[in-house]
Amino acid sequence: MSDSPRPTRLEKLRIVEGFLRHQLDQVDRWIIQEEQRQAEQQRGEQARPPAPDWMIEQGLDGRAAVYVHVGDCHMAGKRSRGVTREQARQALAAGVDACPHCRPDTALGVLE
Repeated sequence: MSDSPRPTRLEKLRIVEGFLRHQLDQVDRWIIQEEQRQAEQQRGEQARPPAPDWMIEQGLDGRAAVYVHVGDCHMAGKRSRGVTREQARQALAAGVDACPHCRPDTALGVLE
């Protein structure tokens, strides 16, 4: 048997209180980190340039244009770059295919 006296109910509650304070401090740190992350994300979204109105998608070789897209087309690949309305019209007139999903030829009034 141990010679040390057992902790009293009050001492046990104080131990639990210390543990919970420690846990609450950790949650407070997580909240601060999340607030900072959200603020940074919001600053990034505000600083993002607007989406282009028109895009031309380059082929795998990086030179030949494959498709003309409306600026917010979900089918535009990673090799797409923003262009002006006139550049999009010129590309369609030069024979670059219009995206079959977003139909920029219809939006530009350039029908085949």
